[in-house]
Amino acid sequence: MSVWRAVMALAVTALSLFVAFTMSPRLGLDLRGGTQIVFEAQDGADAEAVDRARDVLARRADALGVADPTLVRSGERRIIVELPGVLDPREAAEVIGKTAQLSFHPVLASGGQALTDEDGRPLSAGPAVISGDGVTGAEARTDPQRGPGWFVTVDFREPGPWQRLTGEAACQPYEAPERRVAIVLDGEVISSPMVGTDTPCRAGQAGGATTITGQFTAQQAEELAVLIKGGALPVPLEIVEQRTVGPTLGAAAIEASAQAGVIGLALTALFIVLVYRLTGLLAAIALGVYGLLSYAALVALGATLTLPGLAGFVLAIGMAVDANVLVFERAREEYGKAGLRRALDRGFGKAWSAIADSGVTTLLSAGLLFWLASGPVKGFGVTLSLGVLASLVSAMVITRVLAQWAAGRMPARWSGLASPGRLRTWLAARNPFVLRRGRLWLGVAGLMLVVAFAGLAVRGLNFGVEFTGGRVMEFATAQSADAARQAVSDVGFPNAVVQAAEGRITVRTGELGSDEAARIGEALGPKVRDELIGPSLGAELRQGALIALGVALAAQLLYLAIRFRWTLATAAVTALFVDAAVVLGAFAWLGKPIDGVFLAAMLTVIGYSVNDKVVVFDRVRELRSGKEPFRRVVNTAILQTVPRTVNTGLGALFILAALAVLGGDSLRDFAIALLIGIVTGTLSSCFVAGPMAIELEARAKEPAPVRPREKVRPGAVV
Repeated sequence: MSVWRAVMALAVTALSLFVAFTMSPRLGLDLRGGTQIVFEAQDGADAEAVDRARDVLARRADALGVADPTLVRSGERRIIVELPGVLDPREAAEVIGKTAQLSFHPVLASGGQALTDEDGRPLSAGPAVISGDGVTGAEARTDPQRGPGWFVTVDFREPGPWQRLTGEAACQPYEAPERRVAIVLDGEVISSPMVGTDTPCRAGQAGGATTITGQFTAQQAEELAVLIKGGALPVPLEIVEQRTVGPTLGAAAIEASAQAGVIGLALTALFIVLVYRLTGLLAAIALGVYGLLSYAALVALGATLTLPGLAGFVLAIGMAVDANVLVFERAREEYGKAGLRRALDRGFGKAWSAIADSGVTTLLSAGLLFWLASGPVKGFGVTLSLGVLASLVSAMVITRVLAQWAAGRMPARWSGLASPGRLRTWLAARNPFVLRRGRLWLGVAGLMLVVAFAGLAVRGLNFGVEFTGGRVMEFATAQSADAARQAVSDVGFPNAVVQAAEGRITVRTGELGSDEAARIGEALGPKVRDELIGPSLGAELRQGALIALGVALAAQLLYLAIRFRWTLATAAVTALFVDAAVVLGAFAWLGKPIDGVFLAAMLTVIGYSVNDKVVVFDRVRELRSGKEPFRRVVNTAILQTVPRTVNTGLGALFILAALAVLGGDSLRDFAIALLIGIVTGTLSSCFVAGPMAIELEARAKEPAPVRPREKVRPGAVV
């Protein structure tokens, strides 16, 4: 056992424990409840203007009393605002996102800007003397000594402009219109107070402060104070995306994902213990450390944990299982040539290539999600990336330290590695030639493509609101779907799509305003989720999804072309295309939504499928000596890697089944996509990638490179 590995394992575990018990995770709004609003600047705004607008929005959020608001600029023209605990998006959007072009004007007898005062009477305003930037503070107040009602006090940055404005008005006759000052917000006069007789002519009101009076309610005065204090936005903003999640839905999501994670991890640990005995038990302990590493890394980096992120966290358990299974299966193969300790060493060494390739391809998919996706799906890319890295540490460091420590302290028969396993024994005894009918398997794959494309043509894709634009609202109600559909129709939305599931009603409409959404809410009850996507953003996200899938396929092809001969790379990508088409066709036939969560599942399927092909073709490259027909080499490689594929697939299926049963609607669709993708990907590695590689190799003009056989070291047991 290497001392440095043991020291590293101990240090990483201790550091992870310290982080886990001293720091708290940052939960996304879909887990803790609140509202996320994405604003887009209009009129060709540049990044500097958008940054100024973000600062204005931040001051307004603070004035609203929102705890721990988050405001960041996304790209050149967008601002993402997260408001934890704010469950009324209509109020938040109206107060925070209002343009609020505030200005103070002299009132003219005639000839100025024609406006209407707060009482509906015509008013002529002269040029603005003070803009919203000249205001430093505002506060809603009430004073019993002044009588009932609310007023707003305003503090100015410089006293001079206000003093001149009120000084000129004070020189006019008391009843003259010119004695008033017009306070204009977004082109509307919100107040036009008469300058009192106590204000001296020319000298005006000193002190740099004033009071706005009017027939304000407490809420109106508070909102006005927030707008004035926030200042004027330098550019108009438009809401292009809005998400609201109630705290109960977030708590239920955390509980469901936690249950799925615990059950999936327990079943997976039990499975590998049954298959690999004591070595499997040590791997299960390493899996527990993996979970600790992933969580600590997430917390330490300050990453936001979202609902899809929880799915990525749970799914990465499968990646950790895969790495351990690869090592143990290679060690089983090596045990006949050496003792237990040496078999373990050679198993870790020979499995590293496939483990590294699997990690790189998965990180490619996770990176594309982070780069091209939006909203909570980015969290999936982050947690999946951290999970992959943690799985490498878990398998190659933690498991290795534990296994090497135990290798010299236990009988070989207890290790689970001394016997090849029932499946490998059965395959070795029968040595089936599964590629005898390779072209038949390619024909079956072609038929599956026809069925998949028929689904796309006949049923079409059910693009979610994230890719089409519109509004989706979810309500906690005991009403049936028919009753809810009638209620929604009665308030004026007969074309809305209404569905019922698990005690909740989901309503999907086109682009809908906040007032109209409130009418639907009054008919159905408390709202637990609300998502609004503008049509331009929906088209942009849909285009981004297509680009993500295209780039994913291209990136995998490039990586495989670098790692393998072009025939193997092309065969792998062909099988990969079949896998992706089958998943897409299945969702078309089932009518499942195509949204950001589906994009995460699709990219994960691509990563998993490539992992499987990499393992098979890595063995092909290892076995190829030039003496045996290529068809036999591929067949042997498939048979030798089947135990790893079956054991890894079963480990992942336990986790995905737990997600499908316990994970809620969105994660259930995510799990279904992965279940289809894993089964299809496993079969395509044998019956599509293998036969396709044989066909391409038969047509290749240049001979394939032959890997020299491994030399046996002197003194080795063979």
